[in-house]
Amino acid sequence: MPKSAVERRTRKRLVTRQTISDVATRLFFERGFDHVTIDEIAEAADVGRMTVFNHFPRKEDMFFDREQEMRDVAFAAIQTRDAGTSPIQALGALAHRLIEQPHPSYPLFGGTSLFVETALASETLKARARQMRDDFVRALADVLADVVNRPRDDPDAHLAAGLIASVWSVAFTQAHELFGRTRDTNDADRIFLDLIDRGTVGIEAALAGTAYI
Repeated sequence: MPKSAVERRTRKRLVTRQTISDVATRLFFERGFDHVTIDEIAEAADVGRMTVFNHFPRKEDMFFDREQEMRDVAFAAIQTRDAGTSPIQALGALAHRLIEQPHPSYPLFGGTSLFVETALASETLKARARQMRDDFVRALADVLADVVNRPRDDPDAHLAAGLIASVWSVAFTQAHELFGRTRDTNDADRIFLDLIDRGTVGIEAALAGTAYI
């Protein structure tokens, strides 16, 4: 098949995927995740049921459709960090960049309040989020070990990954809760970065003497 034809097929596939995701997200926000069916998403997106499953094997994948992008941003911050910057420091710096220059994969606080509310209202989504967090910690441990030339079963890499995930989770949750009370993105940004910065200090203390700081 000519290269141009392959590129057209790829573009068409990406457009179809994005359409399904956008339609599904709108329905989830309007009615709640658990009250929307695959058939309703397919009809609203004007595609067949199997087309939906070809792009998203599980309904939850339509809600968390930017998970891989989020991982890529975090891992790139570690892999492309400046000389003299530790992997732990690189992720702390990433938090500040995300506040200063928001990334589409990390629309913090004001832009994600409805997303968070929808997720918290569904036991299915909360279970999937916990599974994703566990998967992320394992993948992050691998990346951390790789960039400092340590084996992937290095306990320090897994400790670092678990601590990083916990700090970011607490910072994100607390900032969202504050935004829910104040509707002030500046307050949310402030508490998010404060918790990230203090958490980073704690991680560095826990990993003193290792290759990760």
